[in-house]
Amino acid sequence: MSIRRLPEKLVNRIAAGEVVERPAAALKELVENAIDAGSTRISVRIAEGGISRLEVEDDGCGMTASDMALALERHATSKLPDDAIEDVTTLGFRGEALPSIASVARLTLESRVAGGDGWRRVVDNGAVTAEGPAALAKGTRVVVEDLFARVPARRKFLRSGRSEYAACIDVVKRLAMARPDVGFTVEHNGRRVLDVQGGQDQLTRVAALTQRDLAANSIGVDVDRGEVHLGGVISLPTYNRGIADHQYLFVNGRPVKDRLLVGALRGAYADLLARDRHPVVALFLDVPTGEVDVNVHPAKTEVRFRDPQLIRGMIVGGLRRALDEHGFRSVQRPAEAALAAWQQEPVAPEPATGFLFGHRTEPAVHLFGADIAPAAADVARVYDRITPFASAAPLAGRAEVAFAPPPEVEAHPLGIARGQIARTYIVAEAEDGLVIVDQHAAHERLVLEQLRRGMSGQAVSSQGLLLPEVVELDEPACDRLEAAAPQLAALGVELERFGPAAVMVRATPAMLGAIDCRKLVTDIADDLAGYDAALGLSERLELVAATMACHGSVRAGRTLSVAEMNALLRTMEVTPHSGQCNHGRPTWVKLAMDDVEKLFGRK
Repeated sequence: MSIRRLPEKLVNRIAAGEVVERPAAALKELVENAIDAGSTRISVRIAEGGISRLEVEDDGCGMTASDMALALERHATSKLPDDAIEDVTTLGFRGEALPSIASVARLTLESRVAGGDGWRRVVDNGAVTAEGPAALAKGTRVVVEDLFARVPARRKFLRSGRSEYAACIDVVKRLAMARPDVGFTVEHNGRRVLDVQGGQDQLTRVAALTQRDLAANSIGVDVDRGEVHLGGVISLPTYNRGIADHQYLFVNGRPVKDRLLVGALRGAYADLLARDRHPVVALFLDVPTGEVDVNVHPAKTEVRFRDPQLIRGMIVGGLRRALDEHGFRSVQRPAEAALAAWQQEPVAPEPATGFLFGHRTEPAVHLFGADIAPAAADVARVYDRITPFASAAPLAGRAEVAFAPPPEVEAHPLGIARGQIARTYIVAEAEDGLVIVDQHAAHERLVLEQLRRGMSGQAVSSQGLLLPEVVELDEPACDRLEAAAPQLAALGVELERFGPAAVMVRATPAMLGAIDCRKLVTDIADDLAGYDAALGLSERLELVAATMACHGSVRAGRTLSVAEMNALLRTMEVTPHSGQCNHGRPTWVKLAMDDVEKLFGRK
C-alpha cells in the first residue's frame, strides 16, 4: 500500500481524537482560551451534559474577522509570539482546539474587539456554512452543538448526560480554582449550578469550590525552595475520601493530573491514611518556565520537570512539616448523623407492677462508687417505678468521683479522664466540652511515632529474649529480613539468619511488651515483600513500623486505671499526628458544651 497525504478534514478528526475525547475536554479548551484572552468574567452554559450544546462567553479582548478565520486553522495561535515554546505562560499554545472541535461538531464563533464590529462564523463538521456581522459586547462567544453527531464511532463511547455533566463541572471548578481573579458562572439545562465572583484570594476560592467543612479541617501550606514555591491547603488525615477526585493540583496555574505530584502526595500521607483513602488537597506549584515542560500531552494535563526529585522532596517535606505542626489536630466535631443518634426517644409505658398503693423496700443502688438509697415511700404514689440501675451492666475502668475542675484548654486540650466505656473508649472532661478517645487507635499512633524517632537516629530500646526464638520462613523472605537487619535493629528488633529458611529473633522493642514474635516477624517480612519493587527501603520501613505499632498498642477491651488514662491523654497532647491513627481514622472527638446542651434542650 502506497503512502498518501491525509486530507485536512481527516487530519482534523484525528487531532480531535487526541484533544476532544468528550464534552468536558472541549469545554476545557474553550474556557482556557477565554482565560488567555484576559477575561474577568466567564459564563458557561451546558445542555444534556454538553453532548447537545456547550456555550462559553467571555469579556476578553475579542478577535477581528480575519483573526477568527485564522483561529479556525490548525496550528494557528496568538500565544506564541516567537519560537520559545519552553517559555510559554498561557494555558493554550498548540492552536489545535478550535479546528479540532469544529471538525466533529457544529461550531458557532462570535467575537468583537473594543471599538470594532462584531463578526460571526459558523463551521459545521469542518465546513464553513455561514459568516457575517454579529451583535455582542466586547469579548467572544463560542457555541458547540451536536458533538460527534456525524462520528457515531465516537458518539457511542460517550457516557450518560449526568456523567458528562459531572466531568464538565469538574473541569470548570479546577480552572476557576486556578484563577481566583476571574469570575465564573455555570448553567446546566437552564439552572445555575455555580457562581463565583472574581477578585477573590486563593483560599477563599478554594473554600467556595470544595466541601464547606474543608476550611475547618485543613492546614495551610507555604513552602519556598529557591525559585520554586508551593502553596495551598491540605486536609487533616482524618478528613479524607474514598476516591482521589478531590485532589486539585496546579503547576504555574495549570490544572494537571501528574503522576509525580500524585505519588509525592501519597508519600506525604504514607503512614497517616489507609491505602484506600485519599486526602482532600488544593496545591499550587509555581516553577520557573524553563524548569518545567508543559508540551508533553495534547490535553496539557501532564508536565515534566527538569529536576523531579527536587519537586517530590519539596512536596513530601513541605506537607510533612505542615502535618507535623498540626499533628495533634483531628476532625474534632462528630458527624451530624452521629449527633442525631443522641436524640431522646419516647419511653413506652411499663405495665403495672401491683405496687400502685403501699410500700416496698428497694436495695441501695451503687452509682459511680456512691451508695444511693431510695427515698422511703411514706405516701402512696401512682405509677411508682424504680429505674433499674442495679441491673445495668457494670462499668469498666470507672474513674473516681471527680472533684477537680478540668484543666485549661490551652494547657491540656484533651482534659482530664472521667471514665472508660466498653473497655475501649476513654471519656474525658475538657474545659470546653466532652472528649472521647479511642484508646487502641491513640496508643497505636503513639507507638508508631516513637518507632519513627528510632528510625531518625534516636534508637529504640530493645528487650532481649531469655530464649531466642527461631521463626521459619521461605528463603526470599529471610533474604529480605537479613538485608534490612541493621535498620530493624534501630527499631528494636534484633534478628539474624539461622539457616537458609529461618531467622533467629534475639530481641524485640521494649515498648511492645510481651508479643508474638513469630507473628510480628512474619508481618514484617510480608511488608518488606509487598512493596519491594515500588518503594525504597526507608519507605518500606515506615510500613514496617506501622505494623509493629499495631502489635504493641493497647488493645480495645483492656481496662485502664485513671492514672493510665490521664498518662495517655498527656502523651497525646505532645505527640505529632496523635489526632489520627495509622489508618487515618480519628483517635479522639470532642462534643462541645453547646452540643451537649442542645441534646438536653437547653439551647
